[in-house]
Amino acid sequence: MDDNDERVVFNDEEAAFLRHARFGELPPRVLPDELVELHETDPRPVRPDNQLDDTDWRYP
Repeated sequence: MDDNDERVVFNDEEAAFLRHARFGELPPRVLPDELVELHETDPRPVRPDNQLDDTDWRYP
C-alpha cells in the first residue's frame, strides 16, 4: 500500500444509506409459518423415455 492511501470511515447512518443505495430495499421477512420443508430426492436415471426393453441402450 502507498502511504497516501487513506481509509474512509462511515458512521452507522452513512453506512446504512450506502448499503440501501447499493442493494436497495430488503424483501419482506419470511415468517416461520411461510417456510416449506424440502424433501431431497435422487436424480432420475439417465435413459431415454421411449426405451421399449430393459437392454442397456448405451452399448450396442
